[in-house]
Amino acid sequence: MKTIKQNRLSIQFNLDGFSFSIYNTTSKKDVYFCEYHFESSQTTPEKLLFKIEEIFKTDTRLQNDFEAVTVVHQNNLSTLVPTPFFDEKKLNAYLDFNIKTFPTDFISFDDIDVIDSKNIYVPYVNINNYLFQNFGEFEYKHHSSVLIEKLLKCNTVKEKTMYVNVSKTTVDIVVLENNKLVLLNTFSYHTKEDFIYYILFVAEQLDLNVREFPLYFTGEITLNTDIYKIAYKYIKNVFFLESTNVIFNDLNIPLHSNFILLGS
Repeated sequence: MKTIKQNRLSIQFNLDGFSFSIYNTTSKKDVYFCEYHFESSQTTPEKLLFKIEEIFKTDTRLQNDFEAVTVVHQNNLSTLVPTPFFDEKKLNAYLDFNIKTFPTDFISFDDIDVIDSKNIYVPYVNINNYLFQNFGEFEYKHHSSVLIEKLLKCNTVKEKTMYVNVSKTTVDIVVLENNKLVLLNTFSYHTKEDFIYYILFVAEQLDLNVREFPLYFTGEITLNTDIYKIAYKYIKNVFFLESTNVIFNDLNIPLHSNFILLGS
C-alpha cells in the first residue's frame, strides 16, 4: 500500500452494497479488499450515489491516486447479443426485449471476445460521473461480462455445468458446456422458494438431471443459509467454487465469496 501509484483499484457496486479491491502491479497480488453492505436496498441510482459519496468521504483508501481504475456495474439491466448480429445503432432495441428503457437512458456495451458477443446494458451514469470527478478516466464493465470471462477461464468441465452467483436479492445463473456459454440470466428473489425455483426452472429448460449435473455456488451463500439448504435438498452435486487468490489468507470471508472482484 505504500507504493500506492503502482496499485490498481477495482470497484463493484449494486443497490445492495459497495466493495473494492486494490491490486499491486509490482507484487502482482491483490493487497486490500473491503465491502460495505447496506441495511436496506437502495431504490434508485440517486440514493445509491448518496451512499457511495458517504463511503468516499470516510474511507481514506479510496482517496489515493491509482495507476488504473476499473468499475463494475452490477444490475439486471443487460442482454447478450452475438457479434455477427450486433448493430451499435440498435442498442435500445436489444434491451427493449428484456427491460423497459427510456429515451434518456445511456446505453453501453462490453466486448466479450471469448464468446464472440456483446453485452449491452444500462450503466449508472450518475455514479460514473462522480467517479470521473474523483479519478479521471477509468474503464467500466457490466458484472455479468466479468463473471462470464472468469468462469470460462477457470472452468475445466466439459459436461453441462451450472454456476450460480448469489447476491442479497439477485442471482446470476450461468451454464457452460465444452467451455462455451449455454445460458446466462439474472433473476431477483425474495425467498428461498424463489431461489430454488429459478435454478430448477433453468435445469428443466436445459434438460439437466438434478441427480447428475454439477452446481457451483459463488457469492453470498454458505452452508448455514436457507438458500443453500433448499438447493442441497433438490440437487445432488452441489459445490462452492473456491478462489485461489492469496488475499483470502488475510480475510475472514469464504473462499467462494466476492467472485467478481477476487475470483481466480
